[in-house]
Amino acid sequence: MDRGRAGPEARGQHAILQRRARWPRAACRLRLAGEPAVTPPADPLSPDAPLPNPLPRPEGEVEKLKEIWKTPFGWRFPTVVNNNWIGVLYVGTALLFFVLAGILALVMRLQLAVPGNAILDHETYNQFFTTHGTIMMFLFAVPAMEAMGVYLLPAMLAARDLPFPRLSAYAYWAYLIGGLFFFGSLFFGLAPNTGWYMYPPLTSKPYSPGINADFWLLGIGFIEISAIAGAIEIIVGILRNRAPGMTLARMPLFCWAMLVFAAMIVFAFPAIIWATILLELERAFDWPFFLPDRGGDPLLWQHLFWFFGHPEVYIIFLPAAGMVSMIIPTMARTPLVGYGLVAMALVATGFLSFGLWVHHMYTTGIPQLSLSFFSSASFAVTVPTGVQVFAWLATLAVGRRVTLNVPTLYMLGFLFIFVLGGLTGVMVAVVPFDWQAHDTYFIVAHLHYVLIGGMVFPLLGALYYWAPTAGRKLSDRLGRWSFWLLFGGINLTFFPMHLSGLRGMPRRVYTYPSGMGLEWPNLISSIGAFVAAVGVACVVVDLLRNFRMETGGGGGGNPWSAGTLEWLPNDTYAARSIPRVHGREPLWENPRLTEEVEQGRHFLPGTVTGRRETIVTSPVAAVPQYVQVIPGPSWAHVVAAAGTAGLFTMLTIQLVWLALAFGALAVLATLWWLWTGTDYGPLRDDAEIGGGLRVPVYLAGPDSTAWWAMIVLLLVDGTVFACLLFTHGFLWLVNPEGWPPPGTPLPHAVWPLFSAMGYTGSAVLLWLADRALGHGRAGVILPAVLLALPLLLLGFGADLWGYWSAGLRPTTHSFASSVYANLFWQGLHAAIVFVMALYLAARRLAGMVDPVRRVTFDCVRLFWLYAATQGLAGLVLTHLVPHALR
Repeated sequence: MDRGRAGPEARGQHAILQRRARWPRAACRLRLAGEPAVTPPADPLSPDAPLPNPLPRPEGEVEKLKEIWKTPFGWRFPTVVNNNWIGVLYVGTALLFFVLAGILALVMRLQLAVPGNAILDHETYNQFFTTHGTIMMFLFAVPAMEAMGVYLLPAMLAARDLPFPRLSAYAYWAYLIGGLFFFGSLFFGLAPNTGWYMYPPLTSKPYSPGINADFWLLGIGFIEISAIAGAIEIIVGILRNRAPGMTLARMPLFCWAMLVFAAMIVFAFPAIIWATILLELERAFDWPFFLPDRGGDPLLWQHLFWFFGHPEVYIIFLPAAGMVSMIIPTMARTPLVGYGLVAMALVATGFLSFGLWVHHMYTTGIPQLSLSFFSSASFAVTVPTGVQVFAWLATLAVGRRVTLNVPTLYMLGFLFIFVLGGLTGVMVAVVPFDWQAHDTYFIVAHLHYVLIGGMVFPLLGALYYWAPTAGRKLSDRLGRWSFWLLFGGINLTFFPMHLSGLRGMPRRVYTYPSGMGLEWPNLISSIGAFVAAVGVACVVVDLLRNFRMETGGGGGGNPWSAGTLEWLPNDTYAARSIPRVHGREPLWENPRLTEEVEQGRHFLPGTVTGRRETIVTSPVAAVPQYVQVIPGPSWAHVVAAAGTAGLFTMLTIQLVWLALAFGALAVLATLWWLWTGTDYGPLRDDAEIGGGLRVPVYLAGPDSTAWWAMIVLLLVDGTVFACLLFTHGFLWLVNPEGWPPPGTPLPHAVWPLFSAMGYTGSAVLLWLADRALGHGRAGVILPAVLLALPLLLLGFGADLWGYWSAGLRPTTHSFASSVYANLFWQGLHAAIVFVMALYLAARRLAGMVDPVRRVTFDCVRLFWLYAATQGLAGLVLTHLVPHALR
């Protein structure tokens, strides 16, 4: 059948195949035209319904699953995409960076142990403390939490894997390569040396002429791509790949925490991406965003950076809180007190954290009214945090018998250190006190109490708690040694810093004079740092001695008698079958669940297409909707990550042509990845997954996980554009001479008119192509795309030429640089649409896009329409607004 000229029968089949499997209100078995109707089965998700597969399944299904999900080893191991391996690699790499950053901290503490020390000169010290802070915030804290999510979430959700395993693998390799490249800059004296916060104008070209700052801007920009890729995977996986019956109200609290964590990355990280773009454009091309003599303002960086930086603290804390909410109920042998309140507190914390960024800018001279607002917001965010703390304490209080093992010790240590850090946080939220303590070691102490207590202790406790899922338990003896050394060492290190800060010791100094009462607090802090280092060494030794990755042996059992699904026996294909869920602690509520799952008596006990698969469920009620085929191992994402790393590396050392070659390699590898690993089409019409429930094996449109991933990506993109709008608005407010300044050349009105026509015409053609495809006419896709592409390029080109021909140059004033920043952003989108259009055309010519197999078209259409809409919004910003302000 020619799918490009599908007739009424084919269009009828397409309509049926695209229908969502709403069950039990509609038949779950989708039928092709001409088949007899099938009476829908009784609700197999009901607690009273029999098991989906009443009898144990044949062993042949297990062997088939093992073959399909086997892990590549040897020289092909880098192609692995199984979440259990990627998660473990992720965690191991995060711990490696933690150790490296800790070594830098030890050297700095040696330098500060006594006054006037000369172990490090001031330049090397600056590079050490900048690299230490950057690694801890960007290469350890966020990636470690993301790593735990990649490892644990599929098992907690009882999915075979997350929906885009190659995306997780790409995120890992990008993180590993970018992180090692960044750390390696230390050995060449090229590490950034202006603080992990990179404040202009110190980081502007006149004051930092070397490439040290570029290592931070491009290296961290690369790592941010990895974090956002992981966030997309986590959001779609949690919302669409839960076990049947696992409603949002039954979801483990770690899943809630990771969902909020990933959503915060989506809305927080774009601010730092845009800030790094602006500063790199200023450094590389002299566009004055932060230079006051040409209309810029250094405070623009602080607003953008801290809009990311303060949510970053809660991005780190919330997954750790989710871990605590999983571990404490298990050790107390009772469900968590106030599950609903804790879930609401996680969401509230994430929401409120975006209103706190000026908390870090009290001393910058902002208006008193703004200070009052952000001070109040800083107090308000303590309420949901307090709800969680009291829920944990109440759970421990009502527990039948609390087991005082290593994970429990780390939870108790977390409560003590984190609450103490929170109390000092309330102190610095008070504006007059912050004015006194700002930029002193009091802030250093507060920051480390919050981050180490709120993140490191829960993470280490989680390693001891969940290690059996990968192999076997870690040593109880070494674990206790590590806890007490860390607990004592951390308090010994950072508590005296409160006192040295109140005595006036400033941050970021490589030495200090004697006679100021700072000798003994610094000496005690240095001793404490080495005590804590021994505790970390105990953890590392314990991991190396006891770690066994037994993905083929079912893990190390359930030694804690926990109640959630990650403790089901697992293999390379995860659990034997995907269980039906009726509560929050399935293993406690159904003691026979493990046996039933192992016998294949729940959903999807085998493979229905002969490929890797998982069940996609509805986002709220977790009703099965379709079986998703997911890709297996490939070199494509590895090459794409290496190409992306090469692009950023070569740009940093200013080898532009080599950077372009690496960029081309990354694009080609990504297209190869997409061609072979996405949009497989309907390999079969539908399949029974258990209990007489038949669902499609392919869906497009809003039911597709790819559609959801594109929507999340566009939220990231839209947030960057919102930061672009903020940049224009902020610079307008700080330029009293006007925006644009008097005498600024502006283009003739014909150019934005041509641009608007191009963007609009392009969007209309894509909309018409979508309508035609919905009616079975796939033949219009190719001409529509080939006509719409030049219109979109015309929209961008007319706008660019209008400003250039008028004589406006980006180096003259912040208004001009902001206009060209918008053009840069629109041009980047035009280039992406150009590549996507050619890819879509190639898929259509290969017969891989039609009225049924249309996921590729849907994703390209979404991005294309967004790019056209954003282009029109950019025209309003840079043309209509300046004319209105004149």
